[in-house]
Amino acid sequence: MKTPAPAWTCGLALVLLLLLAVLQTTTAQKNGIDIYSLTVDSKVSSRFAHTVVTSRVVNKADTMQEATFQMELPKKAFITNFSMIIDGVTYPGNIKEKAAAQEQYSAAVARGESAGLVKATGRKMEQFQVSVSVAPAAKVTFELVYEELLKRRLGVYELLLKVQPQQVVKHLQMDIHIFEPQGISFLETESTFMTSELENALTTSQTQTKAHILFKPTLSQQQKSLEQQDTVINGNFIVRYDVNRTLSGGSIQIENGYFVHYFAPEGLPTIPKNVIFVIDKSGSMRGKKIQQTREALIKILDDLSPKDQFNLVPFSEEATQWKPSLVPASAENVKEARTYAAGIQAQGGTNINSAMLMAVQLLERATREELLPSGSVSLIILLTDGDPTVGETSPEKIQRNVQDAIGGQYSLFCLGFGFDVSYAFLERLALDNGGLARRIYEDSDSALQLEDFYQEVANPLLTAVAFEYPSNAVEDVTQDNFRLLFKGSEMVVAGKLRDQSPDVLSAKISGQLLMQNITFQTESGMAEQEEFPSPKYIFYNFMERLWAFLTIQQLLEQIVSASDTEKQALKTRALGLSLNYSFVTPLTSMVVTKPEGQEQSQVAEKPVENKNRHRNVPLGHGVFRYHSMGNRRSGMTAAENFSSRLGPPGPLHHRHSSYPFSNPNPRLTDMLLVPGLLSDPSGFDGVLHGMDLMITETISTSPPSGKLPAPSALTQAPSVILPLPGQSVDRLCVDIKHSQGPMNLLSDPDQGIEVTGHYEIEKAQFSWIKVTFRNPQLQVHATPEHVVVTQNRRSSAYKWKNTLFSVMPGLKMTEDKAGLLLLSSPDKVTIGLLFWDGPGQGLRLLLRDTDRFSRHISGTLGMLPMALRSGHPQKSPLPSNKQCPEFLCVSQPPCLYPLLIHPLFLRPVLPGCALGAPNRGR
Repeated sequence: MKTPAPAWTCGLALVLLLLLAVLQTTTAQKNGIDIYSLTVDSKVSSRFAHTVVTSRVVNKADTMQEATFQMELPKKAFITNFSMIIDGVTYPGNIKEKAAAQEQYSAAVARGESAGLVKATGRKMEQFQVSVSVAPAAKVTFELVYEELLKRRLGVYELLLKVQPQQVVKHLQMDIHIFEPQGISFLETESTFMTSELENALTTSQTQTKAHILFKPTLSQQQKSLEQQDTVINGNFIVRYDVNRTLSGGSIQIENGYFVHYFAPEGLPTIPKNVIFVIDKSGSMRGKKIQQTREALIKILDDLSPKDQFNLVPFSEEATQWKPSLVPASAENVKEARTYAAGIQAQGGTNINSAMLMAVQLLERATREELLPSGSVSLIILLTDGDPTVGETSPEKIQRNVQDAIGGQYSLFCLGFGFDVSYAFLERLALDNGGLARRIYEDSDSALQLEDFYQEVANPLLTAVAFEYPSNAVEDVTQDNFRLLFKGSEMVVAGKLRDQSPDVLSAKISGQLLMQNITFQTESGMAEQEEFPSPKYIFYNFMERLWAFLTIQQLLEQIVSASDTEKQALKTRALGLSLNYSFVTPLTSMVVTKPEGQEQSQVAEKPVENKNRHRNVPLGHGVFRYHSMGNRRSGMTAAENFSSRLGPPGPLHHRHSSYPFSNPNPRLTDMLLVPGLLSDPSGFDGVLHGMDLMITETISTSPPSGKLPAPSALTQAPSVILPLPGQSVDRLCVDIKHSQGPMNLLSDPDQGIEVTGHYEIEKAQFSWIKVTFRNPQLQVHATPEHVVVTQNRRSSAYKWKNTLFSVMPGLKMTEDKAGLLLLSSPDKVTIGLLFWDGPGQGLRLLLRDTDRFSRHISGTLGMLPMALRSGHPQKSPLPSNKQCPEFLCVSQPPCLYPLLIHPLFLRPVLPGCALGAPNRGR
């Protein structure tokens, strides 16, 4: 009997990725193609998203020009329509069976014209592109429509738009309407292109069941933003939300003869799990892959529950087991496993068959000997980066061997590292055994991808879940039985109602929880259903289209693991639905027609995941989450970028301005060069006695008269920068003298903030800094490589020097292109994190609004705000050479004029000064 597939709704948490009609004609000024209107209208009704992208262009040149409409959409989405209107004539796209389309337009396919229309371009997106020749003064309207069912992943739905018009647009608008009858529990937005000028163009409104997000920047706002960033709008816009839930049978929503049932009960306990990690350590994993695998595995081991049991099976030419049997995830066993995992080295071939059978035998023996907790769930997680090369190498035989061995008793999840592995092989291996496959992309965040996947399966809630509906009410339903429900995911069943169905639709959901049967019941009255709102929130027959979309998706998934005899019937049904509802799926193609005299046809086809082999997909795509903005001069480090603004050697002139860090929206154009005087830090000696801190200098932004000597070199920036109290414009620079491993820098229970870090004395820098907020529950972990933001077990990685603007309840998070990340709230201390790539490269910590700290503050730096609050120390006359702060100078003349440059304090060394030396005068 075929085991039911898992309710996997944790896959690509709605990714609505738009590249807003990018016109790949370099710029409008070069070829005369001008985008005068660009709009995105996205309606999300009961998790089903319907998006229309419309671009209107005009050819302002005197000759024929080519305009290219290009956008990106989620891999899980289906294109439903594309059309071009040229001089009032509409040229539609026609969706046909793939074989018929290819036969009809074989000549075009042979010329390669079909290849460029749709192709995979990133981790979660594919690119649609059409070009057309435009006569002088002629106008063209491009319109593309696609639909997708939003998937819940780690407790949220995520809507991501990638915005890149590549020019200032007269009418630019993103209009998003969300309607959720269950009620919207939270809503947050994030952007990688927002500036202080564009922030005012964004409006968000929310009621109990509806949300409206509108981004409509004027020409003036776009132009001012261009001055700030040296680039037009270019980046991601993300909406995240979830709905209200209770411990119940879920929510049934009915519309026009169709229904959808969402099930994700709150408050269920987590089922203990028995997990075996099967880790590829063959030679192809050598280098960064095995390093990131070890890093992720160590983190995953730390996240195991004490109620869990586990084992490790690393393999190359042969498979080995860490322990002869599964062991409890006690602190002692986890510590030992961490040490073992840290020593895994890569070499040899790839014997997947032997490793998988060993993992199954470990679970079988533990089950037979009754060593596993009653009611627990058993999982196997396979990570490999290549095809089998040793032992049994036939993928088909390995699939049969593994399926026979598992026998429907355990769930298998397969992770393919990179593009040298057959994804189709891993996908079938997983789907045959009640799991799923996921590709892990080779990049700096590969370890985070592995950790994120584990979080999706870390907390099983129910097993053997089945949905039942009255046969006299329901005619046809999508998949209605599932092997596992995980915390943070959601089960979705859609169906068609009978013509003479009862006035009330009831449902019974049964499952197992810790060896006990559990049943939920719910019902929805046809007449009691809330009347769906105006068309701005819904689209025609959306519930019926949702049912068709989900049915096609599940049929395509079943085809992967079906026998040859089953496949044809599944394909026939999926093809029929695809044609009836005009979806471009792997079984259909869309033929794009053009005006006479141009290419007469192009064929748009749905890319297949496994055909994307050997592609290098960088972290910096936008996920979805990343878009590297760069510095103003290509290839410059932050230090070089700052230094280039100092001008040539010689007398320095400064302009008067306020200190940029006091600006809630700091930017590079606020960069400030001001001289300052060293203050006597001796007034803090009593307070700092016994602390591992050193006040290196106090810098005033009040400039003295005269010009400064030119700097001959720059030393490293201080580790910590704090403002002095009251109306003072002075800032305190602090370095740490001693450190033994991770340290608690700041902890304030009243503010709900904790800052920890690891300071390396030899390098005089932080290797990592972690900021934890209690409300909202959020953690920011900064390393020199990137910043990882974790909320509700969901992690997002951001590269330094990317523009970021994120607003969530209780916290605002921004980053500028200089790499300054600010975490702020109206009533909290502002915390700044900076990756400085100049002299003394590393992380820096900056604090603002320190008067908001409570008197319960503690930690290594915790005493400083209290000391500063008691009053500013009396300034002494200019310090002598013996009073020069450490690392500034050792000989005459004294270093009188440290430089303040946003967002750093950079210290120049004058002639006669040496770097890196202690405070010893002559």
